[in-house]
Amino acid sequence: MFIESLKIENGNSLIREIPFHKGLNLIIDETPTDDKKKSGNNVGKTTVLRLIDFCLGGKGENIYKDPEFKNKGNTLIEEFLKSNEVLVTLTLVSELDNDDAKKIVIQRNFLQRKHKVQKINEKSLNNGVFSSTLKNLVFDSKQNKPTFRQIIAKNIRDEKNRLQHTVKVLHSSTTQDEYESLYLYWFGIELDSDHADRKQKLISDINIEEAVQKQLTHTNTLPQVEQLLLVVNRQISELEKEKNSFDFNENYENELTQLNQTKAKLNKLTTQLTRLEMRKELIIESRNDLENEIAQIDTSRIATLYEEAKSLIPNIQRTFEETLSFHNEMVSEKLEYITGELPNLEQSISDLKRKIQIGLRSEKFLSSNLLRTDSTRNWNELVHELNVSYEQKGGLEESKRLWEESNNKLEEKNTELSLINLEILGKDKAFKDRITEFNTFFSDISSRLYNEKFVLSPDRNAKGYELNISSLSGNLGTGKKKGQIASFDLAYIQFADKLDINCLHFILHDQIENVHDNQISKLLSEIVSEINCQFIVPVLKDKLPVDIDVDAYKVLSLSQDNKLFKI
Repeated sequence: MFIESLKIENGNSLIREIPFHKGLNLIIDETPTDDKKKSGNNVGKTTVLRLIDFCLGGKGENIYKDPEFKNKGNTLIEEFLKSNEVLVTLTLVSELDNDDAKKIVIQRNFLQRKHKVQKINEKSLNNGVFSSTLKNLVFDSKQNKPTFRQIIAKNIRDEKNRLQHTVKVLHSSTTQDEYESLYLYWFGIELDSDHADRKQKLISDINIEEAVQKQLTHTNTLPQVEQLLLVVNRQISELEKEKNSFDFNENYENELTQLNQTKAKLNKLTTQLTRLEMRKELIIESRNDLENEIAQIDTSRIATLYEEAKSLIPNIQRTFEETLSFHNEMVSEKLEYITGELPNLEQSISDLKRKIQIGLRSEKFLSSNLLRTDSTRNWNELVHELNVSYEQKGGLEESKRLWEESNNKLEEKNTELSLINLEILGKDKAFKDRITEFNTFFSDISSRLYNEKFVLSPDRNAKGYELNISSLSGNLGTGKKKGQIASFDLAYIQFADKLDINCLHFILHDQIENVHDNQISKLLSEIVSEINCQFIVPVLKDKLPVDIDVDAYKVLSLSQDNKLFKI
């Protein structure tokens, strides 16, 4: 799919309509760099990329909020977009300059609830269906993972992580199994029956069970529990024999029946109490772990690292405190969910303890009637020892049940995960062959730019596949890294076209001026024109090499006197 146009409307008034063409598309900031009183940082050139991203399912907050200091956003822009009900329309086409080409018209505004506009081809859609519909229309895929936003992340390079990383373009918390499903999909290896989604769910469930077992290990391992049960059962057997040796009174049969019924009820209640108390202990331990997770984060050291990073990357877009706040909010929500069961649990424990006390009094009364006067003291001691043993047995049996239940779950989920991993492993040759095919394009473009061939390699470990890029020179400078990213994105479109893999044929690339003049001229004037793509670049005019024909590629010209929203 290509971008045909981006339209910005204010009610019935047209603010901007930007047509795009094949090849290089320049969004030019005419602000002179030698004018010290003017800056090219707020005319709206990068905002064009973010509006496109917004139409493709992005949140849109980066259009008017500072990525680092979100409480210090551009209130003028935010107020303008919302109070004027600004509508953004993005039109995608399968082919440019073809009236019969497949077309996707996406419309969104910045309002909420009943005033919200979020349409695809005139059909209003909620957030969840919006992204899945785009995935189906653009990529002809109805599977859940990878998501539409994950697939297109490399096509929209306007945020820090996507400007600094070639293939790891998702959020820093993204797991390797999520990346694996994305990488396989990029290279045309789609798993059966939404197994990518299922694998991520299985890994999450396995992590939960392993955490449960870690907590259980704080008490005893399963072999320890089994051995302790043998000892307790042997002790109970001996005590029962000793109890049966007592000389009971004439009403022995009836009173013994009542006593046994009471003891059976007490044993059942004790087992229930042990189970509930163990559940309570696990919840409290989880709560303490979560509270410690919040309390023990060393913000001062990370803040120092952020300051160092900020000196190296002046336009770094997020603070650690912001990330920490988000993390703590998530932990607090998890804490609230985990501890929500405690009140009812404590009430149930209290009720059971009350019933046990009533039962113990009844047992003591019946026991005293069964015993002769001269053996009462010994009998009470025996009953107490038996009660303690049965309580220990109940606790151990509950621990054993939890261990066995967790082991069964782990075995079941690991078995299913192994089957999915076998399916993925069965596609190993196909995946590597695709990477080899991709490298013919990747190394060619990078060689033309830097006389050095970059190579992509699929490396597999216990957690799955990851992609790495290598070159003879080792570490890359900022400009060369940008060139590597551009080479990767352009090579991918060539690769996808050759293998008929559905893809976006446009690349939004901010901060291209960091590439050296020699390479930027070759990249923008020669390489891009040879590929079936749109390379959309916001840039200060004075930062472009003089040999680039700006007027031939310009789709929008902005300045301090002609800003994007004209406000």
